[in-house]
Amino acid sequence: MREIESLPDLGATISGGGSLRGLRLQDLDLTGHEDDLLARSDVEGMVVLGGTMSDALAAHLRGHGALVFPGDPHAPVNPYRSTLYQPHELYAGLREHGYAATPDSRAYHWARDGAVRHDAFVTLLRAIHDDSMGDALDEVIGPRAVAGVMGGHAVERGTDRYAGAALLGHALADAGLTVVTGGGPGAMEAANLGALAPTADALTEALARLAPVPSFRPDVGAWARVALDVHDDLLTTPLRTPEPQVRSIGIPTWFYGHEPPNVFCTGIAKYFSNALREDGLLARCTAGLVVLEGAAGTVQEVFQSATRLYYAAAGDALPVVVLVGRRHWTQTVPVWPALTALAAGRPMAERVHLVDSVEDAAALVTEAAPA
Repeated sequence: MREIESLPDLGATISGGGSLRGLRLQDLDLTGHEDDLLARSDVEGMVVLGGTMSDALAAHLRGHGALVFPGDPHAPVNPYRSTLYQPHELYAGLREHGYAATPDSRAYHWARDGAVRHDAFVTLLRAIHDDSMGDALDEVIGPRAVAGVMGGHAVERGTDRYAGAALLGHALADAGLTVVTGGGPGAMEAANLGALAPTADALTEALARLAPVPSFRPDVGAWARVALDVHDDLLTTPLRTPEPQVRSIGIPTWFYGHEPPNVFCTGIAKYFSNALREDGLLARCTAGLVVLEGAAGTVQEVFQSATRLYYAAAGDALPVVVLVGRRHWTQTVPVWPALTALAAGRPMAERVHLVDSVEDAAALVTEAAPA
């Protein structure tokens, strides 16, 4: 089996003369190759995921043993897409018609409606979409060292906590790490912003421009519009180093409809399943995880990462987990005592840390990151 996600690859495969059996064609416009494919009968076991083709070609492929997955004209997103989302895709139509009309908002309601009606086709498409997101995420991240930053969605722009999370993201990205967050607002947005900002001066200016709209409540539209403007300007500011780098990735979910995605990302991997999203996010934090102050969702992420460390086999390379905020994690939400009790006598004891500053957190992660 071989996945083909681009027309040049498909053209080379067809012209190469080899068998087309067992190929996986993902989200391709087959119009330009229709005559070539109609002339071929060696397509048994081929799987065609979405894309564009005539009824005649679809019938021909099915007639010779291929499996052609249809799309859903009512779906606000393409379940077979082979790439991560870009901010302007998810917020398309925001300025003209408001947030409710965007693909992001419509995808949430489409998924919810499908769940309420127990629509098996919608469930299938959501599952295929999420698998496609994982595949696209792997291709973008590749072998890069990834640092995760977790934190609460309620942290407002213009606050010291927001600025601290942004400085953390910037320091990690400048150290050559790809910064991954849960992709939502608050501390997650701040860390993605800091990572995307090419220079410290650009970050300072961005923080000032965002501060007048501190939260996505009550108006997601106003919150997202100013962010999109800042995002576009950041992309025109050159990096200090000429080498391209995937600095900032967001991995949000439509499970939480009240959390719109932040836009400060090189790519956005948005999932319908929060369970798949959480597991995939933490599994990719190969360089380490920094946990800023947060509540229930952040606590869940702490213990999901702790489970990986607790059950790691002897000799495994373990990422560091750094909690920021002694008072918060020992008194307000006393996670640290439970975490250290689990770690006692195990290799993970040397990989969990509690600090009070984002500077200390960044230093611990960058020092422990794989070369």
